[in-house]
Amino acid sequence: MKNEKPETGAFFQRDRAWHPPMLTPGYKTSVSRAPQRAPISFPGTLSEITGPAFGHAMLGEHDNDLTQNFARPGESAIGPRIIVYGRVLDERGIGLSNVLVEFWQANAGGRYRHKKDGYLAPLDPNFGGCGRTITDEEGNYSFLTVMPGPYPWPNGQNDWRPAHIHFSVFGHGFVQRLVTQMYFEGDPMIWLCPIVNTIPDRAAVEGLIAALDMQATVPMDARAYKFDIVLRGRRSTLFENRMEGN
Repeated sequence: MKNEKPETGAFFQRDRAWHPPMLTPGYKTSVSRAPQRAPISFPGTLSEITGPAFGHAMLGEHDNDLTQNFARPGESAIGPRIIVYGRVLDERGIGLSNVLVEFWQANAGGRYRHKKDGYLAPLDPNFGGCGRTITDEEGNYSFLTVMPGPYPWPNGQNDWRPAHIHFSVFGHGFVQRLVTQMYFEGDPMIWLCPIVNTIPDRAAVEGLIAALDMQATVPMDARAYKFDIVLRGRRSTLFENRMEGN
């Protein structure tokens, strides 16, 4: 870890029009979750900013390999293997080191390992669907997984979620958490999703779509997708738990 003084300058200005409104009736659960009054912004307390901190030694050997971290010995998760990689950046393009990145997803059939998931697709006995990693000094992260499947959800009569992977990014304290999700280049279901359609700016949606990178593939093994996460600023990644802008 670098021994450098933290930055104390002003944050980049938010562009609130970049984020969807909190009340979007086409996304049904937003009706009950939308605030009834104007939000109030206030700074975090010292204890919230400084701790508790994540211990890097807590990472397991296969935490960034979802094909193996839940699998039985000698077996592997079912589905097309993919590498997801990228950087966690500020708006200036500077990589952020030692950031905890978590990820979770449905299996190749579109089902989560969750007792309330009612989709009829089968569970994969060798796939847990979650993992984590730490960014390096240049802000790079990567993990190995299988391509998640799309799945229906009870929003409208025939609404489906496109294939996606959820991400959370932690700052220095556990209350500094941002949550987003990543889609895959070329998936036509992205533009049919009621959640995606709450986002008013097409460029913001495109910032959630990982690009296929054939130069980073492992031949005869895994395709690769590149997904950068931009913190703060006018064109930050859309974070679903910070609809007003992070």
